[in-house]
Amino acid sequence: MRISSVDVFQLTMGDGSGWMPKSAFVRIDTEDGLFGIGEASPMHGGHASLAVIAREMAPELVGQDVFDHAVLIDRLLHKCIKLGPEGIVTGALAAIDIAMWDLKGKTLQKPLYKLLGGAWTKTLPCYSSVGGNAAKTVDEVVRDVARRVETEKPAAVKIRWDGDRTRQDVDIAGDIQKAAAVRKLLGDGFMIGFDANNGYSVNGAMRVGRALEDLGYSWFEEPVQHYNVKAMGEVAQRLDITVSAGEQTYTLQGLKELIEAGVRMVQPDIVKMGGVTGMMQCAALARAHGVELVPHQTQPVVGPLANIHVLSTLLHLAKPVELADKWERGAPVFVNPSQPVDGCFEVPDRPGLGLQFDEKEMQARRLSIAI
Repeated sequence: MRISSVDVFQLTMGDGSGWMPKSAFVRIDTEDGLFGIGEASPMHGGHASLAVIAREMAPELVGQDVFDHAVLIDRLLHKCIKLGPEGIVTGALAAIDIAMWDLKGKTLQKPLYKLLGGAWTKTLPCYSSVGGNAAKTVDEVVRDVARRVETEKPAAVKIRWDGDRTRQDVDIAGDIQKAAAVRKLLGDGFMIGFDANNGYSVNGAMRVGRALEDLGYSWFEEPVQHYNVKAMGEVAQRLDITVSAGEQTYTLQGLKELIEAGVRMVQPDIVKMGGVTGMMQCAALARAHGVELVPHQTQPVVGPLANIHVLSTLLHLAKPVELADKWERGAPVFVNPSQPVDGCFEVPDRPGLGLQFDEKEMQARRLSIAI
């Protein structure tokens, strides 16, 4: 089954304003009339990754056999390796990888999870990831968490700070107060995570982490700058609460360094680190080291859909699946799964990803990429 064309495009998501107004996609068509869709990291609209695909990768793919998937991905990585390989290149490769898996599933008339070895479960509970809390009052944080819990019926909640990453330890006392208010709202038995978005120094992280331990929080996400691996490991080893990191890690080697530093819960993102193939490698690495794999996931549909296929195949699934703010922005284009039902995602049984979309709506929202 040979590739006939590789198309890259952005889509205007939701009303086209606010947080992540554009997302980045690739479509790979074959001579047999089938196609697969993948998604790249939407940071800055994903434009840079799409440009790399169009200029450097697409010419290498046209005419190739989709079932030479692993060889093709490695060739593309090493062709473009001096561009990173982190970030732009890995986002591009993730999009291509997801599209190829979608194609292979459609060709074989099997859902993706079957190609990965089968599902332990096809019903995956979600956790509500509630952001923007650095700028909110305590009452606003409580109100927004309560609304999400009532609407989405999640198995857990994560409160995110999304603050100014050029500043550290801005309001430690206020942060702890907000965390305490959320615990009071949800009760002692409810699973809660705290995402600092790299907002603390090591000392600040220790103060907040100790408070979170007293409040019974389940995990403390990216307490210090992600690129300071030694500091992240120091915080992880000194605290009893599980410290997590990895959403800004783009290679398997980088994830290994986090684990070796002492991080016991890793959170790579399928549209940033190698797509389906990369996430399966991360799962093997995490299992070999006895750490939890809880992927980061905030994109509208294609990435999360691939993600739940992968997670359904894991023997010991540690935490619920992330459901971030404004997930509904994918709904005008993508039909499934645009939202969880009763707090759970259902893995589809259709071939490939099982993706369904409104083609007319997609064309209306499509933005071509200037190369």
